[in-house]
Amino acid sequence: MKVKIFDRRLVRTFLEKVVSIVASVCTIVLIFFDMPDQYKSTAGCVALFILILLYLYLWYRSNSLKKVNLTIEGSEVTVKTGDIFQQSGFKAIAFNEYFDTQVDDKIISKKSLNGIFIEKYSPAPLEELNNHLDNYQFDDEELVEDNVERAPGKTKKYKLGTLCVLGDYLLVAFSKFDNKNKANLTMPEYLEFLVNFWDNVNRVYSQRDVSVPVFGSGITRIKEHKNISDEDLLKIMLWTFRISEMRFKHPAKLSIIIHEDKIDSIDLFDIKAARNGI
Repeated sequence: MKVKIFDRRLVRTFLEKVVSIVASVCTIVLIFFDMPDQYKSTAGCVALFILILLYLYLWYRSNSLKKVNLTIEGSEVTVKTGDIFQQSGFKAIAFNEYFDTQVDDKIISKKSLNGIFIEKYSPAPLEELNNHLDNYQFDDEELVEDNVERAPGKTKKYKLGTLCVLGDYLLVAFSKFDNKNKANLTMPEYLEFLVNFWDNVNRVYSQRDVSVPVFGSGITRIKEHKNISDEDLLKIMLWTFRISEMRFKHPAKLSIIIHEDKIDSIDLFDIKAARNGI
């Protein structure tokens, strides 16, 4: 169980939201109705039994949460399980810093979100996708270098967080590649990516909803943080969103999509109880 039965947050929520309401209702009822003494003990036991059932229900619901709604600096943020490809508005897809498109389980894994997008959901065939990426008008400062000796794969390396808009998709340079084409990041680079990403989304979202995955929960390795959890990554994303200049104007909102296979490792009750996600 992600939430223990006597979790302090759970007990506090129960006392503040359930017991206070039940106590208020009972007080109002007793003002207008006088209960005979012989029924008071029975009524007390019934009320206690109901409170226990309500507590157990709250505990069960806290462990089975699959969606929470947050408000972060005025922006509406939803964290939920689902399929990112089925969301409305823009959908962010993480590429590596070269925007490679070679899905061969060497450059890009077929099972990764990146590989699934290229092979199944890209609004453009592979050749058109490559032409779009090669001819996209990136800002000059976003191109880091042209590594002409790199093979296989593309040669132009872009700054982490660089965005390319393709239809309803935001293709983003997320991971660095070593000389063995293994995706990796340091924690400072991960933070740099998120700050750049939120700032770039702010420029292009045009008051449309934006859905993003939990960046880093796939095969990308974060150096010196091999055991970092998906929940920790989610909290870092929410924290960097909060300190960034990114603000969604109503009715646009941000959705962070958690894959169904990952939800058991993320305590959404903790995210909700922390208020504002952090």
